[in-house]
Amino acid sequence: MLKWIVRLFFILAGATLGFLFIPELINTTGISVSNWVASPLTGATIGAIILYGVSLFVADLIVNFFRVVEETIVKAPIADVLSGSMGLIVGLVAGYLSGTPLNGLDIPVISNILPVFITILVGYLGFQIGFKKRDEMMQFVLSIRNQKDRDAQRKKDQGAENDKETGKHLKILDTSVIIDGRIADICQTGFLEGKLIIPQFVLDELQHIADSSDALKRNRGRRGLDILNRIQKELSIDVEIYEGDFEDVQEVDSKLVKLAKLTSGMVVTNDFNLNKVCELQGVQVLNINDLANAVKPVVLPGEILHVHVIKEGKENQQGVAYLDDGTMIVVEGGRELINKQIDVVVTSVLQTSAGRMIFAKPKSLEKAQ
Repeated sequence: MLKWIVRLFFILAGATLGFLFIPELINTTGISVSNWVASPLTGATIGAIILYGVSLFVADLIVNFFRVVEETIVKAPIADVLSGSMGLIVGLVAGYLSGTPLNGLDIPVISNILPVFITILVGYLGFQIGFKKRDEMMQFVLSIRNQKDRDAQRKKDQGAENDKETGKHLKILDTSVIIDGRIADICQTGFLEGKLIIPQFVLDELQHIADSSDALKRNRGRRGLDILNRIQKELSIDVEIYEGDFEDVQEVDSKLVKLAKLTSGMVVTNDFNLNKVCELQGVQVLNINDLANAVKPVVLPGEILHVHVIKEGKENQQGVAYLDDGTMIVVEGGRELINKQIDVVVTSVLQTSAGRMIFAKPKSLEKAQ
């Protein structure tokens, strides 16, 4: 097949050359011939026959040459082939551009042959340079690719870090902290930064509580809605309603945890159980009770407090009193002192996320001992 392609090329080349030059060659010799012999068509036929005869002798040589080149290219590594091809293309383009100015010269040999020679020579040099510099070219390409990968990874890490930092400023409110109401006062003081996220499923739960037939629940739900209105209308903090929902999750607390993981936000609550679930799930949580306990006055064992015992305690002979901030005081032996103002001595303090509890005993009993 390749041999016939080579012969066809010779026939076409011979026909083209004969069409262009044989009639002129006959006319220059001065030989008297008929017009059809000196016609371009006859010249094309003669040229095709002559070069076809030449192809019978050189076709095999050309085919063998191409086969050797083919085997060499097939056996060569792909990196060598690509680098050599790139060098050849660059060399041919550079050679063509270099020889173009010579085409304008009115010197037959220089204007016709020299540009072709320059193109072939520079193309060969480009092939040799590309082939011998293949390792450096591959390293250069790999270095560019690695740099792009590093830049992409850096941008990805930076974006993830920015998302993480942005998530830290998202505060997701749960139902209990809204009903509690202290969140509005905290926002008003400016200690809580970032954006408040109020999920739609929390609003639905508040609405359900506000529509309850139980008067206590109804009042708590309405209080929560009033607190949200105050936060949105009176305070300068940014508030956003999250419209999404997690239909595969039933409990509101579980939805809050999932939303916090999705947005890298922080759950704001005063629910002790939700606080523990968030800690187990690796979700950051802000507990309003922890904040309230942190800002309460420090009470140390041995301090004397003046309290009003108002009711019995759970254990035998215990009485219960409260400080002005709502902290419960368990008074040992205080059952007999109900409805009395007494001085008590602090014996121990129990601090948890659910609140703070102070244990004390009447000062009179300490003196008796």
